[in-house]
Amino acid sequence: MRDGPVVLNNTPLVALWSLGRLDLLGTLFGEILIPRAVYDEFVATAPDERERSLSGAPWIRVEALVEPRRALAYTGLDRGEAEVIALAEERGARLVVADDKRARRYVERLGFPLTGTVGVLLLAKQTGLIASVTAEVARLQEAGLHLGPAVVAKAKELAGE
Repeated sequence: MRDGPVVLNNTPLVALWSLGRLDLLGTLFGEILIPRAVYDEFVATAPDERERSLSGAPWIRVEALVEPRRALAYTGLDRGEAEVIALAEERGARLVVADDKRARRYVERLGFPLTGTVGVLLLAKQTGLIASVTAEVARLQEAGLHLGPAVVAKAKELAGE
């Protein structure tokens, strides 16, 4: 795996927050960077509670883009997704954590290692931090995160569940 930071998009941040498992990010990856736009998206809903969660997760750091115009290159993405990719480029990310299909395509084309929420959960199970990917995926679905049947089936298969 490359050196460099892990850069995180909003959907995985919200998903892990909804599970009460932001700790997985720190344990699995150490420091996590989120661009300002992702922070803004995250705290737009339940700002007091979500800001407290981030304050209690010092391994998640909001990082400004050195060249904000770089994010404009990623057409068809929302501001947060574009800033995640721009931040990954600027900092030479070792991993990008994103769920959106369009954002994932850009990340793959740029050659950055990539995972999503389910990938984080699979890694957490492999390292003994959670007992069941299936149970966590079910909790995410109950919380309103849409995961297609093929993604759920593949997650169960990869988890051996």
